[in-house]
Amino acid sequence: MNKIIISVSAMLLVVNGLSGCANMTETQRDSGTGAAIGAVAGAVIGRASAGGNKGRSTATGAAVGAAIGAAGGYLWSQRMQEQKASMEQATQGTGVAVSQTADNQLKLDIPSDISFDVGRYNINANMTPVLDRLAASLNQHPVTTVTVIGHTDSSGSDAINDPLSVNRAAATRDYLVARGVAASRIAIDGRGSRQPAADNATAAGRAINRRVEIFIAEPAR
Repeated sequence: MNKIIISVSAMLLVVNGLSGCANMTETQRDSGTGAAIGAVAGAVIGRASAGGNKGRSTATGAAVGAAIGAAGGYLWSQRMQEQKASMEQATQGTGVAVSQTADNQLKLDIPSDISFDVGRYNINANMTPVLDRLAASLNQHPVTTVTVIGHTDSSGSDAINDPLSVNRAAATRDYLVARGVAASRIAIDGRGSRQPAADNATAAGRAINRRVEIFIAEPAR
């Protein structure tokens, strides 16, 4: 019981600290507060239900709680549902996977066979129809934000893969900007080979890992 009281007190301190951050937007504060509350609550739940491995249960509970708490930062509105349906139709038969994430973002997984050649970051012709349709959809829904994340397979060193993944994300952003999407709406990141989606031990797995992920979100207001 004492541990739960301490955890709740810690949660209140974190929330108060986040509320006082002048440089954070309202959405960032909401997401951060939600994640903080979720993490502490998850840790309490994990510890309370732990068997012999309390450390792992606490960590797992905190991670799950943080994800659930942060999910309050985004909305899944009718506009987002329309964008999802539109992108599903536009990418039918292309191999692009369109899904709704746990935190209410629209996610497009664009595989290597229609996006980038091995070791390259210039956009293939097969990818342009998908990005054209995405740009049109984004221009129709200007309240949404976009995050583009590039990935590579495990071939080569981090010194090669890290900038390559960023360049793939940047090339995707630049294509969208050239078609009218405001650059201020688009954030990019590169993860190199650190987040594989398949086994890098096989050629098929490496091909899957050479990919770009595009996340579209409508921030809560």
